[in-house]
Amino acid sequence: MLKTKRVYEEASPEDGYRILTERLWPRGVSKERAKLDRWMKSISPSHDLRKWFSHDPDKWEEFKERYRRELFSSEAVEEMLELIKHHDTVTLIYASRDEEHNSTVLLKEFLDELLS
Repeated sequence: MLKTKRVYEEASPEDGYRILTERLWPRGVSKERAKLDRWMKSISPSHDLRKWFSHDPDKWEEFKERYRRELFSSEAVEEMLELIKHHDTVTLIYASRDEEHNSTVLLKEFLDELLS
């Protein structure tokens, strides 16, 4: 099972293996509170793409296309797929306030497609 969750929500046993999928560490969250098993910066959007998008919902469709292109050429995707295979539940952790328009939501969709 693959899920997503904001880093600001309490960790729970149901989260399984917790992976932070952000390039930058979330503000105001200690490593202890985050309770992560892994931080995969390399699976997040490139610095340039992240900066261009700037969480602007009007850029969402273009962002999706650009990030998917990055994912198709990323070695981190194979690493992520291996982690998913070795755990019953994997939760992709993100910091964005926008729960619909963020890279982790898109990453989950991308991985779900590859796993189906």
